[in-house]
Amino acid sequence: MNYLILVGSLALIIVGAMWLTDGSVALAKRLRVPEFIVGLTIVAVGTSMPEFVVSFLSAIGGKGDMAIGNIVGSNIFNIFASLGACALCSPIIFTKMNIRRDIPICIIATLALLGVTALNRDIARWEGILLLVGYAVMLWYTIRADRKAMAAGGDTAEEDTTPTMPMWRVPIWIILGLAGLIYGGQLFVDSASEIARQWGVSEATIAITLVAGGTSLPELASSLVSILKGKTSLALGNVLGSNIANILLILGTCSTVTPLTMGGVQMFDIYVAVAAVFVVMVSALIIGRDKLTRIEGLFFLLCYGAYVYTLI
Repeated sequence: MNYLILVGSLALIIVGAMWLTDGSVALAKRLRVPEFIVGLTIVAVGTSMPEFVVSFLSAIGGKGDMAIGNIVGSNIFNIFASLGACALCSPIIFTKMNIRRDIPICIIATLALLGVTALNRDIARWEGILLLVGYAVMLWYTIRADRKAMAAGGDTAEEDTTPTMPMWRVPIWIILGLAGLIYGGQLFVDSASEIARQWGVSEATIAITLVAGGTSLPELASSLVSILKGKTSLALGNVLGSNIANILLILGTCSTVTPLTMGGVQMFDIYVAVAAVFVVMVSALIIGRDKLTRIEGLFFLLCYGAYVYTLI
């Protein structure tokens, strides 16, 4: 039964991702909002809801290592697995705004995670409040800067001539899409965790790999659907926005409610998360020359495989 639930939840996640993507893009066109901003806010936060649910329930249940491990593992999965898979399907173009603003913000958020965990291997309540303040500042700055860039004829928006979805259908598609992603992600985590326990895998490893990968499936599904529809800006914004939201919003909220301790999560995992975002910047500046190529996508996937192999 667990294996049947696993397959069914994956199907639900994919369908939910398609509905959420369609509804979000339609909303962006209606409000004249750039698709990257929609990916950074609505889609990113929406697809991060499985991480929020798992981390929040783990935090209030006294399992701080599960909450932190889930976020760290999800961020690593988002970059190496999600971006890697997307790049294999189609090269991802980095805009000037991505290089000058969006990737650096993601780096700053990840370094903030390193900073709050390096000293005492925990996240105190006051540190959680600082993370939440950082998220609010990031949203204000990003939206304000993107609006200015559009007014000046910047390159943050992509041309889109597809028919607009009827307005009455937009909220329905977004709500149903989010519901499918959250419910499907939770079913996946529950069934996959039970299978992993039957295999004798430790709780710490489950949190960083299986649970993190399961809760990150919405990001992967939404990004792949966006890539297949030719909306690379939405896919990139989804991954970067999810990573930022995971650290600043989700860990900030969880640690504000109750202080978190790392437990079985090692600093090595934090270092990998930091290295991952720097690899994206290096790819954008040097290797791919403003593009994440298919070869680099394969390299990202191999990096994730090597990381999981090291943990196991």
